[in-house]
Amino acid sequence: MDVDVDHYNVLGLPSGEEGAKLTEKEIAKGYKLKALVLHPDKRPDDPNAHENFQKLKLSYEVLKDEKARKLFDDLLRAKREQRARRGQQDAKRRRMVSDLEDRERAAYAEDPGEVERRRVEKIDRELKEQVDKIRAMFANKGVPVVKKETVGAKKNGIEEDEKKILNVRWEKVDSEGYSAERLRELFSKFGEVKDVVIRSGKEKKKRGQALVEMATEEAAVAALGNVYGKLSNPLLVLPYGKKVTASTIPTRESDDLNNFSGINHQAYEDNILGKLQKAAENQKRKA
Repeated sequence: MDVDVDHYNVLGLPSGEEGAKLTEKEIAKGYKLKALVLHPDKRPDDPNAHENFQKLKLSYEVLKDEKARKLFDDLLRAKREQRARRGQQDAKRRRMVSDLEDRERAAYAEDPGEVERRRVEKIDRELKEQVDKIRAMFANKGVPVVKKETVGAKKNGIEEDEKKILNVRWEKVDSEGYSAERLRELFSKFGEVKDVVIRSGKEKKKRGQALVEMATEEAAVAALGNVYGKLSNPLLVLPYGKKVTASTIPTRESDDLNNFSGINHQAYEDNILGKLQKAAENQKRKA
C-alpha cells in the first residue's frame, strides 16, 4: 500500500481534520458515488479502469476498518505537524539571517572609534567584576560566592535560543575558506550541531561569515574559544549578537595577551585570575 495515498481524496471526501470527523455512513456514501463513476462497466474504453476501481475499493476498506482508519488519521496528523515544524524552522532561519544583517549594518554605520571604545569598556567592566568575585572568594576562606537569582525572573525563549548560536568569522573566502560541512565537522567535536548557515549576498565579500547553532548552551560554551580552524585562515568565534569590527578578526600574529578580542581576551582574563590566585597562595604561606 502506498503510504502517500490520501484515501479520503480517493473517495472524493475531505481530508485532514475534517475527514477524521466523517461518519461511516458518509464514507460509504462517498464510496458509492465514486464507484458509479469508476466502475469498469461504465468505462469500457479505459484500459486503467479495473486498476483504478481496485484502488477505490482498497481506500474504502482502509477507511471502513476502525484500526486502519485511526492509524491513517494519525499519519496525516503527523505529516501536517512535520510540515508546520519545517515552516517554523525556515522562518526562524530567515529571521536569524535578517537579524544578523541588520546588526551588521548598524555596527558599520557607527563610528569605528566609538564602537571600539565601548567594546574595551565592556571588557574592562566584565574583567573587574570577575576579579571582585575572586577577591570575595578568598575573603570567605576559599568558599565561592554564589550569585542568587532574582525571584520571578523569566528568560525569553528567543534569548535562550541565542545562547546556543555562535557567530563565526574568517578572513579568506577563496580556496582557504570554510564550507558548511567543514564548520559542522569542527564544531561537532564539542556537541551536536543543529544547523550551519553560511551568510551570502550579492556583493563580493572579503571575509567569510556563518551562524552555527548548537543543540545545547553547554555545547556552545564548550566550542567558544576552542575552535581555531586553519593557522593560515583562523576562525573568530563569538556569541551570537556580539558586535565586532575588522580588527577583531584573528591572525597568526595576534597571540599576545594585550589584544582584547575573541579568544585572546579570555586568555588575558585567565592570566590575570591565575596571578591573583598565586599571589593569595604566597600570602597564605608567608602567614
